[in-house]
Amino acid sequence: MRVRDPLTDALLNELFAAAWDDHRAREFGPVLERSLTWVTAWRGERLAGFVNVATDGGAHAFLLDTTVHPDEQRQGLGRRLVLVAAEEATRAGADWLHVDFEPHLAGFYAGCGFTSTAAGLWRLR
Repeated sequence: MRVRDPLTDALLNELFAAAWDDHRAREFGPVLERSLTWVTAWRGERLAGFVNVATDGGAHAFLLDTTVHPDEQRQGLGRRLVLVAAEEATRAGADWLHVDFEPHLAGFYAGCGFTSTAAGLWRLR
């Protein structure tokens, strides 16, 4: 696991395209510039996993874009990414780590230590 490893749009777009059916290439630089931190995992020269941690600048951190290459899934890599991200958020002063997820990922996030809470979501696009 690497923390705040330099990344290019090409590396991240390649990983996201492999992992997410509906991914469209985008620029990640503006997102990473505002991030509290991010964690990466590598298999040789290939980016195998990524998770981003956003922040409100205070007590709250937010887990975003947990992504593992399909060839690396179901081997514990995603969980390790999340746990390192939680450690880094704690080290940076966060008291709470939030995550939104689709129902089929509830077991994964529960296995990482998250508990379910009521929340609201408004899809703007």
